[in-house]
Amino acid sequence: MITMINFIITYVSTVLVLYYTYVFGLCLLFHPLRKYRGPLAARVSYAYSGYFALKRNLHLKIHETHSELGPVVRLAPDRLVFNTIEALRDIYQNEKITKSHVYTEAQQGQHNVFITTDKAKHRPKRRLIGRVLSEQSMRVFEPTMKELIDRFLKQLLLSNRGPVNMTHTCRYLGLDIAGQLGFGYDLKLQTEDTNRFLTDILSLGSFRINLYMQFPLMAKVRPELLMGLFPSQPRQKFMGVVKTMISSRLAQPSDAKQDLLSVFKDKANIDIENIKQEELWTEALFFFPAGGETTATAMAACFFYLSRNPECYQTLVEEIRTTFNSGAKIHNGPRLAGCRYLRACIDESLRMCPPAPGTLWREPVAEYKNQPFVVDGHVVPPGTQVGVNIYSLHHNEKYFPNSFEFQPERWLGDNKDMVHKAFAAFSIGSRGCAGKAMAYHEVSLVLAKTLWYFDFEVAPGKIGELGAGKPGIAGARGRQGEFQVYDTFSASHDGPNLVFHPRDDLCNELV
Repeated sequence: MITMINFIITYVSTVLVLYYTYVFGLCLLFHPLRKYRGPLAARVSYAYSGYFALKRNLHLKIHETHSELGPVVRLAPDRLVFNTIEALRDIYQNEKITKSHVYTEAQQGQHNVFITTDKAKHRPKRRLIGRVLSEQSMRVFEPTMKELIDRFLKQLLLSNRGPVNMTHTCRYLGLDIAGQLGFGYDLKLQTEDTNRFLTDILSLGSFRINLYMQFPLMAKVRPELLMGLFPSQPRQKFMGVVKTMISSRLAQPSDAKQDLLSVFKDKANIDIENIKQEELWTEALFFFPAGGETTATAMAACFFYLSRNPECYQTLVEEIRTTFNSGAKIHNGPRLAGCRYLRACIDESLRMCPPAPGTLWREPVAEYKNQPFVVDGHVVPPGTQVGVNIYSLHHNEKYFPNSFEFQPERWLGDNKDMVHKAFAAFSIGSRGCAGKAMAYHEVSLVLAKTLWYFDFEVAPGKIGELGAGKPGIAGARGRQGEFQVYDTFSASHDGPNLVFHPRDDLCNELV
């Protein structure tokens, strides 16, 4: 018996050694991408990316690798990642290139506007979402947005000059707005605890998607299926909230509110009991987190960097308080759009802290999948996935000198054309974020109204350090003074803790 066991162990070990020797040799010596440099572990296995995805700092590791090896890096056996303007254009503004198959594999069963890789199927979905996020739609929706922002301001007032964690506060606002814009439903995250569990669920979902995209083997194993055996799991609670929002809205006339559901004119035919089979369901699952999480990151980053850069803070305060003479008159229009330094602060925060800091993988569409294509002068062989790492691009010293310093002025100077070309916080091309205009609209209103009614500063003591990167290598904790975000597809973060001081009697308008 022992002899047989030893034989089996020897046999299996020999097979594994031969197999991995073959795999390593194929990836290192004979693979079409063998000439591209990258970490040894990355060139032979997806486990490299998977490891750093688990640690949630893959974006930092990629930036570090670009700094060492140059503008193109082999990040996996069949993946090349770039950090140049030319690659950004060649990949994301190329009609022969589409989203990688890893999107659909990471989110099996969903075919929403974000996941769909087929261009013909994507276009009508994009038009549908575009109707909700158009300028005309935003004008109709603005009173609701302003009401929710006033609720945000009241929460700052109620803090009574105590520390406020801006990650939580901004996420509650962002998701409240997404709930109203998507479903005409008031989640009341800013004032009630009932639905606040949604933030943890969305963070976990984003982490899972990113892990599966970086380490496809995990998508095949799908460990969350074990969790799905338990109906009390948080995911089920999330699905229940989405169903409640949809059913509540469907009980109203389609034109009762300006939201996502208003564009589904055939809503009377939707079977709420089997809603998960409807197109509306998959779009709702995308719209909710996408509309709330990304703007929350932009807002939190703005508050972080303004609180730590006094000169920038004072310049923006002066612009807001000289442009408007009343908080009630701050709304989306020519005056707010004319606040150029406000827009520069937002763009600089988005540059340093992109809401999706990772790599948006792309590959040729089906009819071109067997043909090589060119990215930044490199002839890329068939079967290769390519992408630009947004965080690394935004910290490329060629385009953004002193890239780890908060300098809104770079968006207003002589080099602003180059700066804008290298900016991809919302991606670019036909698959760029449809909610870009809405995000600027929301963040501009929040910052302008906050600075009208309050002064703010970093909370004193140890709690004031929350959100700031610690000294150490880029692949570990980020740089000291940098707003620390975690790469979980859409960025996750914690902080900053700020203290808000009401301006004289102006805040009486909020009571």
